[in-house]
Amino acid sequence: VQLQASGGGLVQAGGSLRLSCLVSGRTLSACAVGWFRQAPGKEREFVGGISTTGEYKHYADPVQGRITIFRDIDRNTVYLQMNSLKTEDTAVYYCAVDPSTVGYVPRRVAAYIYWGKGTLVTVSS
Repeated sequence: VQLQASGGGLVQAGGSLRLSCLVSGRTLSACAVGWFRQAPGKEREFVGGISTTGEYKHYADPVQGRITIFRDIDRNTVYLQMNSLKTEDTAVYYCAVDPSTVGYVPRRVAAYIYWGKGTLVTVSS
């Protein structure tokens, strides 16, 4: 299983970005996909995720109301739409796959087995 995250870049506070996570080697209907981020000097943290069926989505409190996660089954791609970006959203964003959990979205880093390389999001003031 390989994941390729893209779409990061430099954006002003208040702006928007859409990140993409292309998953190869496993169909999205057979895995939960999570988005995480890691800012310099901080631990990797859960941002949000989508379950195997796409029925369940979970968003972390710091980004609740500002992000949306959705997927395109035909493209085997999961998207992270981020709006009203803040400087504290600056981080490397990673997507990850949990191939075993069904029925909810895990939030622990350890639950995810496969990881992409990450894409840098920089929000300027």
